[in-house]
Amino acid sequence: MRILLANPNTSADVTEILLAAARRAASPGTEILGATAPRGVPYIANQAEAQVAGAVALDMLAERAGDYDAAVIAAFGDPGLLGARELLSVPVVGLAEAAMLTACLVGRRFGIVTFSTGLVSWYRDCVDLNGLATRCAGIRALGGAFASLASVGRDREDALVAAAHRMVEEDGADVLVFAGAPLSGLARRVAHRLPVPVVEQVAAAIRQAEILASLDLGTRRRNPPKASEGLASPLAALIAGDPPPPGARRTPDR
Repeated sequence: MRILLANPNTSADVTEILLAAARRAASPGTEILGATAPRGVPYIANQAEAQVAGAVALDMLAERAGDYDAAVIAAFGDPGLLGARELLSVPVVGLAEAAMLTACLVGRRFGIVTFSTGLVSWYRDCVDLNGLATRCAGIRALGGAFASLASVGRDREDALVAAAHRMVEEDGADVLVFAGAPLSGLARRVAHRLPVPVVEQVAAAIRQAEILASLDLGTRRRNPPKASEGLASPLAALIAGDPPPPGARRTPDR
């Protein structure tokens, strides 16, 4: 099984963090392919940037169509997820959806902890889009600037753990999610410091992608094929209903 881990922002060092977490979680025999957005923003913090990232994510998935058995959109907030499911014939999993749904199987109310207050509004919209507002105890985020996107999880680890404790003690969360691609792997490192279960976002997404691919449920197009103008040829082909070349297998980006 081959799973494409598509990072829809331009931070290649964050892709490496995601890949490390994904490969730890993957089952024996599962190959993880990595891809970093060739254009866009270093990290997504609002709906405008999410719209840009969603379009980029569709291009990334279309360009590699036929090369993977399932895909993960590796940004919390899941830009482009619903569109990808309309176009592709393989399962597509979102980081946020996978983490939140897994949390709902573990506890009654999950809490989200992240590294920047600028992310809160977008993440709240994501909770609402998934119909999980009544299952979410709240979202807590760290204030202030951070020195490096790739190292924010380690640089601010103690502050994130402290925020998670407040989420449990003050907001009533009985399961936690550390949200945001740069925080991948944090749950594994700090779970022993917290009194409730902690969902590792990438692990949840990879395992769900494996399950969906193995179930062979198939997908169906939601819209009829149509011509387009000005789009990259792989995405235009998907929209036109043209299948990817059979047996296409490529070397992962990283």
